Amino acid sequence: MRRPPVPRQRVYDLYWYFASERQRMFTCRVEGEAGPWTDDPILREFKFCNVFRAADRVSQYMIRDVCYHDEPCAAEDRLFQITAFRTFSKTATWRTVREVLGRYPVLEDLADGSFTTALDQARTRNGGLYTGAFILCATSAYGQPDKHRNHVELFRHMFLLDQLGAKLLAAGSLREVYHLLHGYPLMGDFMSYQTSIDLNYSGLIGFSENDFTQAGPGALRGIRKCFEDPGDYTPAEIVLWMTERQEEEFARLCLPFGGLWGRPLHAIDCQGLFCETDKYCREAAPELASARKRIKARFTPTPEPVRLFFPPKWGINDKLPAEPVLSESAPTRDIQSALW
Repeated sequence: MRRPPVPRQRVYDLYWYFASERQRMFTCRVEGEAGPWTDDPILREFKFCNVFRAADRVSQYMIRDVCYHDEPCAAEDRLFQITAFRTFSKTATWRTVREVLGRYPVLEDLADGSFTTALDQARTRNGGLYTGAFILCATSAYGQPDKHRNHVELFRHMFLLDQLGAKLLAAGSLREVYHLLHGYPLMGDFMSYQTSIDLNYSGLIGFSENDFTQAGPGALRGIRKCFEDPGDYTPAEIVLWMTERQEEEFARLCLPFGGLWGRPLHAIDCQGLFCETDKYCREAAPELASARKRIKARFTPTPEPVRLFFPPKWGINDKLPAEPVLSESAPTRDIQSALW
């Protein structure tokens, strides 16, 4: 029989407290309540990502304007669009590419060089193509002098040479989607996982987010803080263990948690919560040393409104507010930037 993880009880409980209180803040803001939405001095002063990844600013743009845009295109084109958008994860880059091309990029643009030209123009106009919130492999794996041109060659390898779009459409699990992506240069463990989740948001791929997970560097730090001993569990298994225990733990601690309009935490969310717990503990439990000692981003509101939209297959869009909600400025974290 495998040894279960052994919690470091105070920090383990902070994980569930953070999830409850951060989601309560999100709900208050969506419902139009005036800030600061919490009495917690750490949550009031510093910037933390939303509990649910799908409500992050970049994920919201991805879902609404990439996964479910209404321009006609082939399924393989849309899978390329999702993969390419996540690689840059910068909405200004995507908007400029669309402006230059006059539409969303398709595989024909990748083949004839139009997509590369559009990226070149986006870099000139915007001063850069990539978000600062991502850790990306930056090697010249395809022999190109510029990072974005190596990524263009990666996309050519994936979608033109290897017909990756067809393979993704035929995949039988989220794990298989991950391994298809992970087999390419420049696609590390966590980037492959994040892209798999984005592809799974679309109407083209539809597996449970609890089928497979991959712990990123921030989550690994959070796991080490939350547990004295991982037992015989891998980091991915610990994330899934947390996903399975959520109702029990919220009840044990008498913490309210209504989820995302009834949608419970999934593995991608519990993975992200480890990252945010690591960050929260830099103030709440500074005695737990790690490579990161301070929270860099402080809370700064911005007036840009966002209309929330989630994958229609989740069945929660009819529960959302009809009017756009005000977003906050996006912080930096190891692998994604956030709306809330």
